[in-house]
Amino acid sequence: MIEHRSSAQQSSSFASRSVVRVFLTLTAAAAFLLCCGNSQSSAQGYGYGGNSYVAPSSSSQPRARRPRPVQPVVADVADDNSYVSKEVLIEVDGKPTEQQVDGIARRHRLTRTQSQNFPLTNSTYFRWKIPDGRSVDDVVQELLDSGDVKSAQRNNIFKLQQDATAVKTEGDPAQYGLAKMRLPQAHALSVGADVTIAVIDSGIDTNHPELAGRIAGSFDALGSNEGPHLHGTSVASTIVAHGRLMGAAPSARLLAIRAFGALDNAAKDSGADSNSFVVIKSLDYAVANRAQIINMSFAGPKDRAIGRSLAAAASKGIVLVAAAGNAGSRSAPLFPAADRNVIAVSATDQNDGLFSASNRGRYIAISAPGVDILSAAPEGKYQILSGTSLSAAYVSGVAALMISRSPDIASSDVRATLLSTARDLGPPGRDDQFGAGQVDAFSAVSAVATPIATAADRPATR
Repeated sequence: MIEHRSSAQQSSSFASRSVVRVFLTLTAAAAFLLCCGNSQSSAQGYGYGGNSYVAPSSSSQPRARRPRPVQPVVADVADDNSYVSKEVLIEVDGKPTEQQVDGIARRHRLTRTQSQNFPLTNSTYFRWKIPDGRSVDDVVQELLDSGDVKSAQRNNIFKLQQDATAVKTEGDPAQYGLAKMRLPQAHALSVGADVTIAVIDSGIDTNHPELAGRIAGSFDALGSNEGPHLHGTSVASTIVAHGRLMGAAPSARLLAIRAFGALDNAAKDSGADSNSFVVIKSLDYAVANRAQIINMSFAGPKDRAIGRSLAAAASKGIVLVAAAGNAGSRSAPLFPAADRNVIAVSATDQNDGLFSASNRGRYIAISAPGVDILSAAPEGKYQILSGTSLSAAYVSGVAALMISRSPDIASSDVRATLLSTARDLGPPGRDDQFGAGQVDAFSAVSAVATPIATAADRPATR
């Protein structure tokens, strides 16, 4: 949700400008997490609330039916909007024939609604509706028991909740985060030129002056007609702004991927949502279009299908960055940030304190400013937001500076350098609040070796 604070409640540095401050949370609702969190301990790996079972590779021998686990199946109650009700997401190896697909649908009494083959994982995903009274988890279990599919699970929903949209028409040029991360000094070495960053988010105002000339491509994974959204526009400008504002990597290129919007099953006031199928679709597009960094400023439950796509992207050397989440100190780990292939980013404030709503945990890799961040808003406007979304965007931008300076750097070295050069905050050494510390752009970029020109690289002389 977004929280308004009146000008009387704002700090004195902004009071005279009547700045509207908003607090942005990118994670699923608390009820969503409580409903699904306990299921992740299942030893068999069968899926409730985001988990799923992955079937073994096919062989020439017939598959034996698996015994049904003894634990009770959770009823199909999606009142918390944590997953798409009356729908299952299944994965089949390669490109199955229509005859194979129709056979699965008949055997399991399902109605096909959407499908797509994803080269990233060499598999085809299907969204199928359940036309009768069976629960989602009952159908998932039935599919897994049959051996007909590679995997099956709920189609989980990921959220960018907000309940306010007002923004100010003029922005304050003060961006405290730039000095905190020593970005001006870093920009003397690199501005992120020739690096492509995929931003999987809500709609981005690609016509905003701060983003002019920085959009390399756009893709609407929802196939919607919605206009730009404040969240996606804010995240994009935090990375590449180059007008009144200064982004972390002002010369980088963005792939603007709309994956969050008003879903069919969502309430009108639930904000920008997405689901497992759409996120996988977005990751596949990002990889196919040669993204070098993927920024994921969203969070939700553990999702094995998304995890396999993330692993495939990481194997191609892509740097994966995600918001740690804004569910607070008692939250379970949120994904994709908690995935082992992802750099999880928590948020800090102007005093280097931890953002009160920021998630904590062993999965936190690094932190970056994320409180009262001035950024772009749709229709050429500006806004001040808070959240780990913006912290992730800053880290994605710093990674772009490093790659631009050293194009052959491995993604593992990008991560290692970010962490080893971070400015330590909190208790000495790594901790569960700030990870390795606050990102230091100048130290990180300085630590990256520039390419050494060889005789073959130099122009011939006469």
